[in-house]
Order: sequence, then C-alpha cells, then structure tokens
Amino acid sequence: MKERINEIIVVEGRDDQINLKKYVEAEIIVTHGFGIREETIRRIQLAAQKKGIIIFTDPDFAGEAIRKRINQMVKGAKHAFISAEEATRGNDIGIENASGEAILKALKKVRTFGEIQEPLFSRTDLIQAGLVGEADAACRRDRLGHYLGIGYTNGKQFLYRLNHYGITREEFQRGLEELEKSI
Repeated sequence: MKERINEIIVVEGRDDQINLKKYVEAEIIVTHGFGIREETIRRIQLAAQKKGIIIFTDPDFAGEAIRKRINQMVKGAKHAFISAEEATRGNDIGIENASGEAILKALKKVRTFGEIQEPLFSRTDLIQAGLVGEADAACRRDRLGHYLGIGYTNGKQFLYRLNHYGITREEFQRGLEELEKSI
C-alpha cells in the first residue's frame, strides 16, 4: 500500500515523479529543472496556499539552487532531503534513483524553513561536534544531516539549516549520540 501525502510534492524532473509515484500517493509538480516556467511557478504558489508543498529536489548543486529559488518564492514550504548516497546509481544522482525506503524516510522527516530571531546554534557547536575543522567533518555532517532530515551541506550551510529548520538542542544531541554509535 502506498503512503498518502497530503501536501503537493515539488520535484525537478519526470523521472523523479515516476519513481515517487511507485511509493506514494500524492500530487506532484515537476519543475523541469532550474528554468522554471512562469506557469509552473504560479502552480507551485497556488499549491502552497491550498494544500502546502514539500520541496524534494536532488541532492546536488542544481537541486539546491532550485530548492532555494522556490523557497524564496513560497513562504512556509516544507523540505524533504535525501542523501547523495541514497540517490546515486552509477554516475547519475537524483530522486529517480532512490529506493522506496529512502523516499519514505525522507518524507517522514520533512522540515519547514523558518526565519529566526536568535540563532540556537553557533559555529562553536559545529567545531565541538567535529562537524567542521576535522578530517572526517564532511562525513559526520552527511550522517547527522541525514539523521536530522536536513540533508548534506558544507559547514556554513549546515549551521544555517540547523537554525532555520527548527532543530532543537535535544534533537541535535540525540543525532550526535546516534552518530557516535555508528562510527
């Protein structure tokens, strides 16, 4: 039985849509890459107002650029992230390559971007957790980002996501504990 998603999912391409439809029952809007047509933008904005949207783009540079662009146009969008490892087949990276398990896990961990008054996390937190400035920092950010449902990024973007996607100190600490168990 397919998982029912109430929000409308926004993906990059047709192959992403086809793969998602195998595992979820949901309306899906395809952006067709970064050059999003005005008609598609209006559809995304209307979907956000009526049902809410989940931005679920590929874990690569283009996917992040599309995510940022849509997030600037639509306030209150939810975000689902999948790791590059889970989305890669051969040399191809994208949602179209992800397993049903990885897709459903990402959709269960959606996060809403929010403006913050005072940052909860600082660069010092990242340093103390070994998420920047260490040889294995990128790997640690990847694993922790996957656990927290905020995806993989560089240190600066990771800190930004910690503070803007509603991660609590408790979640962060639990994630670090899980990270240490897995190493």
